[in-house]
Amino acid sequence: MSALATTDALFFDTLDRAAAEAILARATQGCEDGELFLEYRESEAIFLDDGRIRSASYDTTRGFGLRAVSGDAAGYAHAAELSEAALGRAADAVGAVRSGHSGQLDVGPRATNARLYSDANPLNAMPFGDKTALLERIDAFARARDPRVVQVSASLIGEWQAVQILRPDGQRVADLRPLVRFNVGVVVEQDGRRESGSHGTGGRFDLSRVISEEQWQAGVEEALRQALVNLESVPAPAGEMEVVLGSGWPGILLHEAIGHGLEGDFNRKGTSAFAGLLGQRIAAPGVTVVDDGTMPDRRGSLTVDDEGTPSARNVLIEDGILKGFLQDRQNARLMGVAPTGNGRRQSHAHIPMPRMTNTVMLAGDRTPEEIIASVKRGLYAVNFGGGQVDITSGKFVFTASEAYMIEDGKIGAPVKGATLIGNGPDALTKVAMVGNDMALDPGIGTCGKQGQGVPVGVGQPTLKMTGLTVGGTAV
Repeated sequence: MSALATTDALFFDTLDRAAAEAILARATQGCEDGELFLEYRESEAIFLDDGRIRSASYDTTRGFGLRAVSGDAAGYAHAAELSEAALGRAADAVGAVRSGHSGQLDVGPRATNARLYSDANPLNAMPFGDKTALLERIDAFARARDPRVVQVSASLIGEWQAVQILRPDGQRVADLRPLVRFNVGVVVEQDGRRESGSHGTGGRFDLSRVISEEQWQAGVEEALRQALVNLESVPAPAGEMEVVLGSGWPGILLHEAIGHGLEGDFNRKGTSAFAGLLGQRIAAPGVTVVDDGTMPDRRGSLTVDDEGTPSARNVLIEDGILKGFLQDRQNARLMGVAPTGNGRRQSHAHIPMPRMTNTVMLAGDRTPEEIIASVKRGLYAVNFGGGQVDITSGKFVFTASEAYMIEDGKIGAPVKGATLIGNGPDALTKVAMVGNDMALDPGIGTCGKQGQGVPVGVGQPTLKMTGLTVGGTAV
C-alpha cells in the first residue's frame, strides 16, 4: 500500500477529505503559503535500571496543524481532534494573519518517488514481553563481564510516525517514518571511586537492526570500556592548547557551534554570527560541511520534510567558503532562494522552522595517526556529553565525556572534566588538519530549538584544531 493510501485510511475515516481541503483553501485565501499537516504517531519506551523494569509506556496520538503564511507572519492552530468543527475553528484563527494583505500562492514542492527507509512499523517487530526479557539479559550480561560493574541501565525506544501534508493548491504528500533507539549505560566501582560509560545506536529501520545479539553485546562492551577508561582518568589540564577531535559523534560540536548559525531564520533576521557572510571565507581551507537528509536509514534523514519538500544534500561550506543556509519555505521565500528541504517540526502541535538533518564535515587527506603525531601537547577528545551555544555570538562550551592527553605525538593518560570553550566562527578558522576517516554518529542525536526536539545525525573525520581553550581542573 502506498504512503498516501495508508495515511488516507488513518486520517479520513472520521474526517471528510473534500471538507478538509475546502477549509484549508478558506484559511489560506490571500496568503502566500500554508498547509494542513496531519499526523499519527505510535511510540513505545521501556527502561531498565538496576535489574528492574523501571518504566514502560505506549502512546498513540493523532491530530492536525493548520498554518497560513502571509509575508513574514504565520498563523498556526492545532488540535488532537480530527473533525470539520475543529478544522473550522482553526481556520478562523489562522486566517487573521492576512490582515488585509492579499498575496499570491507560492508554487508547491516538487514531487518525489524516493524512499529512504522502510514503511514498516518497528513497534511490531517483537512482542512486549520479549523486549523486557531482552533488557534483563543485557543487565545480566553486563554484570557478568566485570565484577566492578555495580549498576546497569538499558532502554528500547521506538516510534512510527505517519504524516500527510495537504496544500491549498490540491497537492498531497505523505510519509511513513520508523525510528528506533537502543541505549545501555554502566557504572563501575573500584576502591571507592565510581565512573560511568554509555553507548547508544539507532536509526530509521526495524528494531531487529539494533537488538541482534551481536549489536547489543557490542554496545555493552563499549559502555564498559568507557567506564573503565574513566576509572583511570586524571584531572584535565586547563589552558589554550591544540585539540584533536575524534571522528563520528564529536561532530555534535560542529552541529551545535556552527550548524544552528547556518539556519535560514537566524540569518534572515540578522541574529546569526554568520549573517551577511555568504560567499566569504568563514573556515580554513579544506573544511567542507554538508547537511544531507537523503542518507538511507539515518536518524536525521527524511524522504520529505514537514512541509512536503523532498530532502536534499545541501552544501553549506565548501573549502572554507560559506555557500548557503538551511531553509524552510517561508524563510526561503523572504530571502529570495529555494527551500532546501529543512522545514521540520516536532509534531502536529508545532510550527515548522529551518532545522538540520544529518550535518557532516567531509573527509580530508590526513590519517588520524599523522594528526596525533603532529601534536606536541594537547587534548584528544573522543566523545562529548552536553554543551551550550549562543547563536548570536557563536560562543560554545562543551564537555568531553572521554578524552586523553597527547604528549609528544602520542596518546597519553585519560583525563576527566575537560571542557572545550570557544567561538563557532572562530573555531572553523582554527582547523589545521582534516582526517581521511569521516564517520557518522551511531544514531542517537536529538536537536533542540525553541522548545522543539527533532532527531538528527552528525559526522566528521578526525580534526586538529589549534588554539582552543580547554577548561579543566588541573594546570
